[in-house]
Amino acid sequence: MKALLALADGTVFRGCSFTGPCETAGEVVFNTSMSGYQEILTDPSYCGQMVTMTYPLIGNYGINNEDVESDRIQVKALLVKEYQEYPSNWRSQGSLADYLTASDIPGIEGIDTRALTRHIRLQGAMKAALSTEDLDPDSLAEKARQSPDMAGSDLVKEVTCKEPMLWQDGRFVNPGIDLDQFQWPDRPGSWRVVAMDFGVKLNILRSLEKRRCTILLVPAHVDSKAINRLEPDGLFLSNGPGDPAAVTYAVDTIRDQIGRRPIFGICLGHQLIGLALGGKTFKLKFGHRGANQAVKDLTTGKVEITSQNHGFCVAMESLKDPAIELSHINLNDMTVEGLIHKKIPLFSVQYHPEASPGPHDATYLFDRFIKMMKGHQGR
Repeated sequence: MKALLALADGTVFRGCSFTGPCETAGEVVFNTSMSGYQEILTDPSYCGQMVTMTYPLIGNYGINNEDVESDRIQVKALLVKEYQEYPSNWRSQGSLADYLTASDIPGIEGIDTRALTRHIRLQGAMKAALSTEDLDPDSLAEKARQSPDMAGSDLVKEVTCKEPMLWQDGRFVNPGIDLDQFQWPDRPGSWRVVAMDFGVKLNILRSLEKRRCTILLVPAHVDSKAINRLEPDGLFLSNGPGDPAAVTYAVDTIRDQIGRRPIFGICLGHQLIGLALGGKTFKLKFGHRGANQAVKDLTTGKVEITSQNHGFCVAMESLKDPAIELSHINLNDMTVEGLIHKKIPLFSVQYHPEASPGPHDATYLFDRFIKMMKGHQGR
């Protein structure tokens, strides 16, 4: 089935749908990971985006029930060079095409992904429309231009949990009560962590639980008073989609929480910390998405190969407090990859230490959070 992808600037790419009829619009971005497409598809940070995989062969190891990072596919569409129809892997429980079709998510192959990626790198990530029904380039390009902009969009509201949830033994458990009635489970020796859900990846929760954390996931709109009533040992701020500057309610909550208890933020959580500290964020030209981004930890001098997925960045020059230090930098473009506060227990990173997919170089950051909570408790 013929498919047409039209970018907002009028550039057109032709391909074929391997999931049936479709029409959708969103921002087109590219991911340089060679594997991990199921984790990428289910990462809530991709809400509102169509993802192009730069690796040419996709679908060869199928899908399974374990390699998910949320409860559903989050991308608007998947664009690949060549779809592998017959998966071969001992863990495979089905095909990628069936997986996408079951969620009514378009899968398109035959796209010149090298040309598309190069165009995005030169011109920047941009809006696009995809269709098997409307094959008129001008009409489809106009639909792309009329679709919502990523800048200024609060997409957190589309992916955050609707009610508080406990994460126990690798799964969610509904406490069945309001936050003001919640009581922490009696688990001696565990760390009580409130995690603000801006679109959290499940492997973050797995990584915290592995380190004896009892995690209460709360909706993004929960205010500071509610968090204070819970009296957690630490506050975790998750990854998520969209423009951080649009999530003003979370910035207000974080600003009030700073200094009250240890705080650790990842990706969008990092950007929201930057805003809460009085800084600004800006949209990167084409973002960082992949499992091979080199980052230097300025506190140790070590270089990590990291997993990343973000389109916005904290502007370091906008942070005027001398107690706020740059802790990590991206070695490709020298942008901010981490912040730390010298006087209060707070740090954040732009990348994904939980990986899924990607290397495990940065898992030590979860241990740093535990150490920070331990130090704060013993002060």
